[in-house]
Amino acid sequence: MREIKLLIVLCLSGLFLFSADAQNKKDLPLYKNKSASVEERVEDLLKRMTLKEKIRQLQNRSTSDINNIEGTYNGESFGSAHEMSMSAQDAANLFKKMNEYMATKTRLGIPILTSAEGIHGILQNGCTIFPQAIAQGSTFNPDLIRQMTEAEAKEARAIGIRQVLSPVLDITRELRWGRVEETFGEDPYLISEMAIGFVRGFQENGVGCMPKHFVAHGTPTGGLNAASVPGGERELRSLYTYPFARVIKEANPVAIMSCYSAYDGVPVTGSSYYMTDLLRGELGFKGFVYSDWGSVDRLKTFHFAVSTSHEAAKQALMAGIDMDVWDWAYDTLEEQVKNGQLDESYVDRAARRVLTSKFELGLFDAPYGSSENLSKVIRNKDHVKLAKLVADESAVLLENKNNILPLDMSKYKSIAVIGPNSDHGIAGDYAWVTPEDKECVSLYEGLKNVLGKKATINQIDGCDWWSQDESGIADAVKVVEKSDLAVIAVGTRSYWLGREAKSHKVTSGEGFDISSLDLPGKQLDLIKAAKATGKPIIVVLITGKPLVLSWVKENADAVLVQFYGGEQQGNSMADILAGNVNPSGKLNVSFPRSTGNTPCYYNYYPTDREQIFDKGGSLDEPNGHYIFEKPYALYNFGYGLSYTNFKYVDCTLNDSVFTDNGTIKVTVEVENTGNMDGKEVIQLYVRDMISSVSTPIQQLKAFKKELIKSGERTKIQLEVPVSELALYNTKMQKVVEPGEFEIQIGGSSDNIAFRKTIVVK
Repeated sequence: MREIKLLIVLCLSGLFLFSADAQNKKDLPLYKNKSASVEERVEDLLKRMTLKEKIRQLQNRSTSDINNIEGTYNGESFGSAHEMSMSAQDAANLFKKMNEYMATKTRLGIPILTSAEGIHGILQNGCTIFPQAIAQGSTFNPDLIRQMTEAEAKEARAIGIRQVLSPVLDITRELRWGRVEETFGEDPYLISEMAIGFVRGFQENGVGCMPKHFVAHGTPTGGLNAASVPGGERELRSLYTYPFARVIKEANPVAIMSCYSAYDGVPVTGSSYYMTDLLRGELGFKGFVYSDWGSVDRLKTFHFAVSTSHEAAKQALMAGIDMDVWDWAYDTLEEQVKNGQLDESYVDRAARRVLTSKFELGLFDAPYGSSENLSKVIRNKDHVKLAKLVADESAVLLENKNNILPLDMSKYKSIAVIGPNSDHGIAGDYAWVTPEDKECVSLYEGLKNVLGKKATINQIDGCDWWSQDESGIADAVKVVEKSDLAVIAVGTRSYWLGREAKSHKVTSGEGFDISSLDLPGKQLDLIKAAKATGKPIIVVLITGKPLVLSWVKENADAVLVQFYGGEQQGNSMADILAGNVNPSGKLNVSFPRSTGNTPCYYNYYPTDREQIFDKGGSLDEPNGHYIFEKPYALYNFGYGLSYTNFKYVDCTLNDSVFTDNGTIKVTVEVENTGNMDGKEVIQLYVRDMISSVSTPIQQLKAFKKELIKSGERTKIQLEVPVSELALYNTKMQKVVEPGEFEIQIGGSSDNIAFRKTIVVK
């Protein structure tokens, strides 16, 4: 009987607790009810918000002063905030206090979306520094980059960051542009594949991504950052929107960032055609659009498209810019609505998009970071190991005469390490380090770590990376003369604009465009002087972009490209030189013969190279097209050597005739005929043989990076939907035209092993 009474009491207690919980949920505003749908929560919240509260969601408001949260926000919640100057711990403390303030000191408790750059590591002091985006692209390994952003997401969440202003989907066709290093390369398909992995790694771990810069920002006139971009509708869709379309469809990014520039004379940030009809209508984007910093008011101050900030704000908002960052133009929106100059529905539309993203990211239910685990997450040994792995797979071997690499240490007891980048680690733009920081391992340090017990390592710069001062070259020659071998590290330098880059004589990075693609300063003279000693020379180009290597190609014993390799760059390159790592990177951007040899991308129209009557001349034998050099790249897209050899043995297709909704399946058999295990990137290109509008001579449409052990064969399968063969015809309709297509399989765009013809009905 006592047990029955106890059971009755427990049941009644449970019913009371259930009723109380139900009553609490009933009393909660719908937007705070976790079980309600995102759409229901957003609409409920919008109805409760004043006009000013909605407009505040369309603005960024930041502070670095943890003791002045009240003074900054004054009881108001804003759309987003960023902090990119503090240590990870200080930023974590700031963001936690910031969101505590939003939850308890604002009328509706709307959380703020905390943001930072994350292109190759979170931009807070102390976070892991991964290789720059251009290096990520040269890995040709989207799965590896996804692992990288999964690690970044853990660091971001620990700090309390819920959004990164990355990745960059701009296409590298203008090598003078300073921001080449932020891109994945020159090919829209490769960019798409890398970016899909990048976005998924972040967003599947609760950190929103913001692909940028929509649209066509990366080929500015003269290579000058933010200058206008010429082009037409077909080029816009076939080339510039392709990566955005793929990433939006396959990775569903939380946000898109607009661009500063104009396309075909139309400022993109103020264009409803680009920002709404194209981005949302054609490409199907559902998230919110974040202005590039200050790009709204630049409609007035830069493009001269409007005469006042009021007009700039109205035009941008109506065009589809949901959040205005870095200027104060959207402060005018409240007045414009109240005066009948702007319909409030545009404010509602933008606020709805911003709030939807906040709910989808879970900010209303879990707005805080996990800063108590910060020390275990930030730059932990697994993340540093991963940074090294990305660097290992990104380096590209361009020349290896007489197989001088990997180094036979029985021949070299002393090594000269010279050049301005030999004893300096360079992380690249949007990394938190400055020239004074030593977090990035230099090549000299790496060689001491890896070879220091086997050889004497002698280091001297010999010249700087930018000036005409050649006074140190003679001393560098002396160091080479007393050594058995010279490793010469040359290239560019880049630091984040937000860390006083201008004072550090940078030659790459945002806002630091270059008129000549020759090695800056006296670096080529240094290489020539080292060559004149008669000692073997290995040139390591540490850079954020391709530079002219025509003389180096002919005269160096080996040439390696290390796009900014993150904090482990020196250890990575040393391991490659020593043979502990077999290089497997491939060029994601073609290298020119000269500055005048640009643009030199691989996917050109037949009329632009192949059908020219003369095939170029030389200094000794002038000819036409060009008079003194060939009209082709020095090193082509997809190119990269290995310490082993790969033989393409066989290639079969699943069929030879396809319909426009079919899938081309290709099986490629590749053998490692060398003495070392290695990774090869098997590449598939397509050429439309006859088309109503011009199409490129080849377009990358599939690739796979595969580890093949020495002496072994493997079969790799690649698939291409026939829909990928589509073009925009003379009526601007996207169609797959019937006819013949050539399927090209090989190890680079200019090293095709198999050509197969298919027919599309």
